[in-house]
Amino acid sequence: MIAPTPPLRLGTRGSPLALTQANMVADAIRAAHGAAAPEIEIVPIRTSGDRIQDRALAEVGGKALWTKELDRALLGGEIDFAVHSMKDVETHRPATIAIAALLPRADVRDRLIGAESVAALPQGARIGTSSPRRSAQLRALRPDVEIVLFRGNVATRLAKLAAGEAEATLLAAAGLDRLGQAVGHAIPIETMLPAPAQGAVGVEARADDGRVLALLGPIDHAPTRRAVEAERALLAALGADCRSPVAALAREDGGLWTLAAELLDEAGSARVSDAIALSEADAPARLAARLLDRAPARVRALFTGP
Repeated sequence: MIAPTPPLRLGTRGSPLALTQANMVADAIRAAHGAAAPEIEIVPIRTSGDRIQDRALAEVGGKALWTKELDRALLGGEIDFAVHSMKDVETHRPATIAIAALLPRADVRDRLIGAESVAALPQGARIGTSSPRRSAQLRALRPDVEIVLFRGNVATRLAKLAAGEAEATLLAAAGLDRLGQAVGHAIPIETMLPAPAQGAVGVEARADDGRVLALLGPIDHAPTRRAVEAERALLAALGADCRSPVAALAREDGGLWTLAAELLDEAGSARVSDAIALSEADAPARLAARLLDRAPARVRALFTGP
C-alpha cells in the first residue's frame, strides 16, 4: 500500500491578518492546481515582533523580528514555505531562501481612522503609529500633531484608539480590507506615498526546493513582482533600514512603468521626492542616487547608499 503524501506545511505568523493571508495563499494554490494540488497545513509560528509590543522595531532588531523565526523553521525543515506581508520583509534575504511567489497586490494606500483626512485632524491631535515613514509624512503635513507609539495587530491598534490613547491612527488599507474592516478613510497616494511593497503578500521557500518552487510558480503575479522588486531594489540602493523614513511605489499606466519615491528626515521637516521610468537601465539605483544627491544632509544621514 502506498503511504499518503504528507501535507505541505505553510508557516505564518499567528495574527488574524497573517492567517487570512496564509489561507489566501493556500486557496491560490488550490485554484492553480485543481485536483493535483497537495494538502496544505497552515502552521502558525509566534515571532519576536508579536511578542515585543512596547517598543519600536528599530529599537529591538528591525524587520527581522517578523521573519527570523519563520526563516529558522523554513531552513530547519519544520515548514515547507512561509507567507509574509512583503513590506515587513528585510531588503537583504539569505541566499538559501527565495521569494517564490507574490499574490496580486491589493490597495497600496494608508487608511486614516479617526478623521476624514489629515487636514481634518484636530489641532495637536495624538496619532498612533510605530512607522518612521508615517510619522515623518504626518509631521510634514501637520507639524502640530503628536506621534504616540502604537504596536500590535490590527485589532490591538483599533482597541487602543477606542480606549482614547490617540485621536487617530493609520493602517494599511489592504490589511483592513482582507479582514473585512470597513473603517477609516483612504489617504490619496498624492498626499502620502505608501511604504515599499505595501499591499503585497509574498511566499518564500527554500531556494533548492524544486518541488515547492514549481508548485508556487503558477500563483506568482508578474505585475506585482515587477513593482515589488523595483521598490525593494530602491531600498537596497538607498541602504535603507527600518529607521529610514522612505516611501516608494512602482506602477504601470498606459504601458509605462514608473517608480516614485520620497525620503524624509524623522521630523518631517525636510523631504525630497522624484520618479523615474523603469525602462531606464538600473532605474532603482539611479533614482536612489538622484534622491540622495538632492537630499539635505539630515535626510542623507538616515541612509547609507551612495
